[in-house]
Amino acid sequence: MAKRREYSRELIGSLRESGEAAAYLNAAIGEGDRELFLLALRNVAEAQGGVAAVAAKASMSRESVYRMLSVRGNPEMKSLCTLLQSMGLRLAVESAEGSAEG
Repeated sequence: MAKRREYSRELIGSLRESGEAAAYLNAAIGEGDRELFLLALRNVAEAQGGVAAVAAKASMSRESVYRMLSVRGNPEMKSLCTLLQSMGLRLAVESAEGSAEG
């Protein structure tokens, strides 16, 4: 269990950098799994001071952010964009042409 806590601490520490957070979220999106993306977003929120701090920055209630990022969460586009913006991130679409998958 100590290795898991150490990994978690290192992960959260690395996600404090916006470039690392963006790459982490992009990798999660690339997996095509909503639950994985929401977990990644929760980890980024934790790195930004926790869900309560991110909710306050986004002018959203803590409860709604917790609900949005839960396993059963289904955030609306507007809420997702607001939350990402509060963490210094944004949602973008890129062409798949030239990628290894496209």
